[in-house]
Amino acid sequence: MITFMQLLALAFMSFVSSRAVLRAKDKKISIGELFFWLGVWSALIFVVFFPDFTTRMANLVGIGRGIDIIFYTSIAILFYMIFRLYVKLEDTERELTKVVRKLSMMTKKRK
Repeated sequence: MITFMQLLALAFMSFVSSRAVLRAKDKKISIGELFFWLGVWSALIFVVFFPDFTTRMANLVGIGRGIDIIFYTSIAILFYMIFRLYVKLEDTERELTKVVRKLSMMTKKRK
């Protein structure tokens, strides 16, 4: 029997999955990023419908509750994503500095 929360979670995850597909069609995210996000949302749908699975996985690695393993994994993934964003931001800043310097030199040579 499907509960209201499971139905709500399924609707939400279907919505965000459709957003990811649309972003991939618009070329705003890569195919790899699309598969990553579809994998995340699919895994969450699986967990919503089979919550005992997380408890078994948690017990397998020595963690008491299933929600704890989800929480720990989520924190680790978020930290990794923040790290990647930081690296990309630093790269973008370096590239912008190069462009501004080059533009400044070109402007200076014209005068």
